[in-house]
Amino acid sequence: MVSDRTDTAKRSALRRLSKAERRRQLLETALVIVREEGADRLTLGHLAERAGVSKPVAYDHFETRSGLLIELYRWIDIERVNAFRDAMATRERSRGEAVEALSVAYIRCAAETDGEFHAVGAALAGSEEKAAVFQELLENCVRMFVSVLKPHTKLPLDELERRCIGLVGAGEALSAAVVRGRCSETEAVAAFAAMIQGGLHTPP
Repeated sequence: MVSDRTDTAKRSALRRLSKAERRRQLLETALVIVREEGADRLTLGHLAERAGVSKPVAYDHFETRSGLLIELYRWIDIERVNAFRDAMATRERSRGEAVEALSVAYIRCAAETDGEFHAVGAALAGSEEKAAVFQELLENCVRMFVSVLKPHTKLPLDELERRCIGLVGAGEALSAAVVRGRCSETEAVAAFAAMIQGGLHTPP
């Protein structure tokens, strides 16, 4: 009887979630599945079971497994960017501190190959949608770079944005070099920090 009341309460709580809250709950559950069981186990049916909802609810939000993977891929990256931006906003930093923090965070995240972001990316290998979303995520990174570096340079905003596009590309290349073993993470961070510093200088 107690168990029945508990289950009823859980179902009632689930029904009270708004669509946005339900979507977040499903994405959080999907992330747990990838972390605990691997990306291959992430199906809409299994997601519904783990989240305690019916299959139609899961399909209503994502329609296909590919759609779920794409949304999870995007969500993981946005969450990382937001967390980093929030961390950078907790206190004022000198230019050197901001550059060092940005360099360490970007290289470490981009070179990390055994986490959920790369697991989901691998599951999307060959997907045309992945290329479009990856470009979107790179643009998110550019906006993050601009927001972090803007207080530390007198460059016009449009010029800073162009330089940040180049910096993000350089960060991707350095991270790939770390993954391939061509340099250490420490060496990549130092090189990237030097490039960021150089990119902030205004012309004489």
